[in-house]
Amino acid sequence: MSRRVGILVAVYVAVLAINLDVTIVNVALPSIAEELGASTRGLQWVVDGYNLSFAALVLAAGSISDRYGRRPALLIGLLGFAIASAAGALVDSTGALIAARFGMGAFAALIFPTTLSIISNAFPDRRQRAAALGGWGAVVGVGVASGPVTGGLLLEHFHWGSVFWALVPLALVAAALGFRLVPESRDRSVPALDLRGLALSIALLGALVYTVIEAPEWGWGSATTVTGFAVALALAVAFVVAERTAAHPMLDVRLFADRRFGAASGAVTVTFFALAGFIFLITQYFQVVREFGPLSTGARILPVALSIAVASVVGGLLAPRLGTRAVVVTGLLSFGTAMAWIAGSVDATTPYWSTIVPQMVLMGLGMGLISTPATESIMLVLPPSRAGVGSAVNDATRELGSTLGVAIVGSVFSSVFGSRLLDSAFLATGRAAEAADSVPVAFGIAATDPVLLQVAQDSFLSGLTVACLVVAGLCFAAAIAGLAALPGRGFRPAAERADSRTLA
Repeated sequence: MSRRVGILVAVYVAVLAINLDVTIVNVALPSIAEELGASTRGLQWVVDGYNLSFAALVLAAGSISDRYGRRPALLIGLLGFAIASAAGALVDSTGALIAARFGMGAFAALIFPTTLSIISNAFPDRRQRAAALGGWGAVVGVGVASGPVTGGLLLEHFHWGSVFWALVPLALVAAALGFRLVPESRDRSVPALDLRGLALSIALLGALVYTVIEAPEWGWGSATTVTGFAVALALAVAFVVAERTAAHPMLDVRLFADRRFGAASGAVTVTFFALAGFIFLITQYFQVVREFGPLSTGARILPVALSIAVASVVGGLLAPRLGTRAVVVTGLLSFGTAMAWIAGSVDATTPYWSTIVPQMVLMGLGMGLISTPATESIMLVLPPSRAGVGSAVNDATRELGSTLGVAIVGSVFSSVFGSRLLDSAFLATGRAAEAADSVPVAFGIAATDPVLLQVAQDSFLSGLTVACLVVAGLCFAAAIAGLAALPGRGFRPAAERADSRTLA
């Protein structure tokens, strides 16, 4: 038992490191923009470099670790993650930081599914495995939730690179524990990697995210933007065709023909889309518009994290009683209502305790009601023999949602913010284009001029309002789709249906 406890400690520390990295960077964005001269698009790539490589590689990485060895995959992933994190802390340009973030995401993709495989292999007893997986899920939540506070605490005393340095010892400790305690295991029956599907998925995500992030600069209706979306669409069609004809596809797209599976996966994607986009903007709102420090900013995001934790437990308890449909749709409506409320009330003096906290709690409750029941639904729709596929799809949809959330929400904000500044008193400064490209630059130019400062604040709030309305609309649309497609109260899991057929 002591060895198994050691295995869990190694796995949990690894999971903590890579999930801290999901949100710890957000509170450092204003500092990165100021010191490296990063534009809004540059900041989107700093966040999405990690999310994009994670999302693109997580399905393939799980197969690689299962086939060639979980222990070496874990160690390579942790050591690579530590090196990439150290590189990110040392860079002196936006481009180099983005490259480091892509590296962190690639190694995180190798770590994440491997931790689940190690737990499943080390705990064959169902109850023990369930408890171990419950702890794994809790650590994931703690990592994501504590990222902004941890980052804020570090930035109160150290350079922005400290948010990456902090990840290095965590990864090294997990690697040392993994080397000492995690046994070797592999499954030679796992099919060879679907290289064609992997290449097409990377190209598809890359083309889509690149086009969305760069569209405000090119113009949403420009030939370059239209071509980018056309390329992404063509790659999507090619990917579906390739996966449908592959003997051992990386992603069995036929799963999505089951509307319950597709709707549950879509709900998870929308949830993480909304959360990632919101955090990307709200950290800048607190630091740039409200002038709160990094630690104060991180602490002010805690209501979201705490309410997610509570609602995740409640959602898991309610779904079997009320049905996944009722719980998830309620969560989507709650999240959408919170975003619409923010859009209708946000300004430079919005009260924190009486307005912002209730908005965040409503948002967190919504996400908690969506995430656990939708994830469970993904797993229950599939037979037990395909649980690994369901887990991989769940991981991929989370990362895909986060990636697109930062890309789309950030680009909508950037378009509105930039257009407002380019048609304002900033024109007289001769630096309107420069200000439109970067929030910290705009507020830096306006620092000593009350008129310009008001324009900068109004432009930021306009962008934030429109972005929140986009997220609210998406949540409401997903709720309508969920009413039609999510499994209801009488739904029987695939395992029970299979047992019934066997007995008959």
